Amino acid sequence: MLILRLFIVLVILLLVLSGGMYMFTRNRRYLEFAWQTVRFTVLSLLVFALLFVLERYVLVGWLAIL
Repeated sequence: MLILRLFIVLVILLLVLSGGMYMFTRNRRYLEFAWQTVRFTVLSLLVFALLFVLERYVLVGWLAIL
């Protein structure tokens, strides 16, 4: 969980810096980068949640059957 928290903090920092750079330069490249970062973060969190559910329910249920 520590790695997940660090990941979220780094993503928030990256989004804030990207938004600040957009405000400073008015270059849309920074907004596109922020949007790409958000999409990657959501996808990563969905994969993590799927693995958590897999570990929590499927593997524990499998061990109960054995």
